[in-house]
Amino acid sequence: MKCGQCTEPNKFEIVEKPAPSDVPDGWVLINIAAVGICGTDYHIYGGNQPFFNYPRVIGHELSGHVAADAAGWSKGDLVVINPYLSCGTCHACRKGKPNCCMAIEVLGVHRDGGLCKQIAVPASNLIAADGLTALQAAMVEFLAVGAHAVSRSKVSKGDKVLVVGVGPIGIGAALFAQIAGADVHLLDASTERLAMARDGFGFEQQHLVGEDMKATPHADGFDIVFDATGNPAAIEAGFNLIAHGGTYVLISVVKGKIAFEDSEFHKREMQLLASRNALDADFQTVMDALRSGQIDSDALLSRKISLDEFSHSFGNLAESRGDLIKVIVDMSQ
Repeated sequence: MKCGQCTEPNKFEIVEKPAPSDVPDGWVLINIAAVGICGTDYHIYGGNQPFFNYPRVIGHELSGHVAADAAGWSKGDLVVINPYLSCGTCHACRKGKPNCCMAIEVLGVHRDGGLCKQIAVPASNLIAADGLTALQAAMVEFLAVGAHAVSRSKVSKGDKVLVVGVGPIGIGAALFAQIAGADVHLLDASTERLAMARDGFGFEQQHLVGEDMKATPHADGFDIVFDATGNPAAIEAGFNLIAHGGTYVLISVVKGKIAFEDSEFHKREMQLLASRNALDADFQTVMDALRSGQIDSDALLSRKISLDEFSHSFGNLAESRGDLIKVIVDMSQ
């Protein structure tokens, strides 16, 4: 079967691999329907993704149909694949946090992913996508990352929130903060991204990097700041945007160290939180929002392409991703 593989940094190709044949008990064979392309995939292409070894079949934002009756699932069922394969026995898993399992394997990162015709996954990693289209189902995972960050922050109605970095993950965090009733502001270096967020989702309170944030209506700082930039310098600068008693949530994963002034950190009695991946509850939150129309999936979709088209355009997409929200590879083509 055809698979989309990053062979080395800046080299992507379609390779032939055998389809899964020996599916373990408790696992289910899935015919992949659609695959979302996200910042992680672009970082993999550029050689900037932590916890990664080449070559690797990418793809972790996945929807598909059950290929044959198995483990309580029926042939043809439309499913979202939770790409975080956890061990179930480590300290984190026992504490109900499989999203940060000590031995986690994320499809498309730690092991081959779903940019292919078929993949076998544990039945427990499947979520019924009733009421969604295959394209919507392929958007659930990236939105769940934002939903999880908002859940971690314990945002409440009326909180002053700033999302730094208005890519797909940042937009997801902004949408769920807005649904929670927060007063949401956006900060980005790209006027194009800010315009997409305004025109597509109505986020009017925007700031460009380089502006004096003290000139905004929230001169005292923000109750909650989410970083979704993937930029160490931006993360460090974000510490100065937190209100006294506020919370800083790092969704981004970057290579290397970040630093901050301890006196400012303590003076504000800040909370600093990491947010990694998502839980099943976050997936359900996203699917409920898509079904109810609280989130407009059409506004999220920048481009739908075939695997062959993607293989020729991945590099260009990586270079122009500032103009994109979500590219989805339609595996039915």
